[in-house]
Amino acid sequence: MAEYVPLEIPDNPKLAQNIIHFGRALRRAGLPIGPGRVIDAIDAVKAAGFTNQQDFYWTLHACFVNRPEHRAVFAQIFRLYWRDPRYLEHMMSMMLPAVRGVQEERAAQAAEKRAAEALLDGMQPDMPKPEEDEKDEETLVEVDASFTASTKERLKTLDFEQMSTAEVAAAKRMLSRLTLPVKPIASRRTKASHLMARVDPARTLRAAMRQGGEFDGLRFKKQRIRWPNLIVLCDISGSMSQYSRMVLHFLHAVANQKGAGWAKVHAFTFGTRLTNISRHLANKDVDAALAAAGSEAQDWEGGTRIAACLHDFNRDWSRRVMGQGAVVLLITDGLDRDDEYDLSREMQRLQLSAKRLIWLNPLLRWDGFAPRAGGITAMLPYVDSFRASHSVASLEDLANVISAPDDRGELARMLAEMRAAA
Repeated sequence: MAEYVPLEIPDNPKLAQNIIHFGRALRRAGLPIGPGRVIDAIDAVKAAGFTNQQDFYWTLHACFVNRPEHRAVFAQIFRLYWRDPRYLEHMMSMMLPAVRGVQEERAAQAAEKRAAEALLDGMQPDMPKPEEDEKDEETLVEVDASFTASTKERLKTLDFEQMSTAEVAAAKRMLSRLTLPVKPIASRRTKASHLMARVDPARTLRAAMRQGGEFDGLRFKKQRIRWPNLIVLCDISGSMSQYSRMVLHFLHAVANQKGAGWAKVHAFTFGTRLTNISRHLANKDVDAALAAAGSEAQDWEGGTRIAACLHDFNRDWSRRVMGQGAVVLLITDGLDRDDEYDLSREMQRLQLSAKRLIWLNPLLRWDGFAPRAGGITAMLPYVDSFRASHSVASLEDLANVISAPDDRGELARMLAEMRAAA
């Protein structure tokens, strides 16, 4: 921990009020802080004293932090709130790009943006007001807005590559709130039930034998249900860079969402090699999770070897993560440059291992898209659904696609075009 100069105690201290506001900032940043924790923190500071900066830090840390992923957020907010006014200027410049002159040439660390959002809530830079024309020179223009879409609806359909920085940030917030529910799978296994559904002869006989052969009633059973795994194979090559970043934001929300129904969410990235990033998505902080995933995936924005990466997945990971009833999302443009392995064979093996194989291709955003590339023609016959993945709206439709086993998207039309061109 960094060394700080001794704190100066004002003549009329308001430490309790400052701790209350500090707790509010932590709550806005996502930490589960309630009034009880704030009261405990005030009492703890009274008992520990306010003479040593490290003791003060770890006293508040013990009261407010109970999960590993909250440590970085707490450290950044503590630094912003208690220590460094210049750092607050830096964070304001990062959150509000219109403020000039205080930017620093360094990338934001994990949890810094969340800390800035929590502390700068409601703060806006002073923007110059537009020059007002004289009343006699004003011109009224009537605009028919009956067919215009709202900003939110426009953003949902906007291509990820066409978004500005502000639009990308807004789209990421929308993706973080999306859900991807799935229906349970009926298992052949059964379990005991108090409902009079199906008679369980075995349990009925065992109960009678325990009582010396005396029959005291029937035992019943019901069918077990289980939840499938979600397997995501995301292309991070140069042509897929912007789309893969947005999709990974969406996957982080899916992996950390409770009650969605998925047993486990396994995520893999591939370009020139296959990388398992599942453990990184378990981090609650999206910035830290994607930063760790990006540091491990060294082939980001590189070439594309789809066949080789699928071969590695089928050989090393398929039996470990697929299980019964797994749904596979393959996110790639299908532009393969690898001739070492047979792409058709690897796709066929992947389809046979999965319950459903859904291919999300951003190239479908073009109306004139046709399956002419060799990699696309080799992959199409072995997918169950073929859909676009270039916007927020296309990712929203995934919930309906997964819930509808007969959904094929654009697959039928693409296969017909392939047969016509052959």
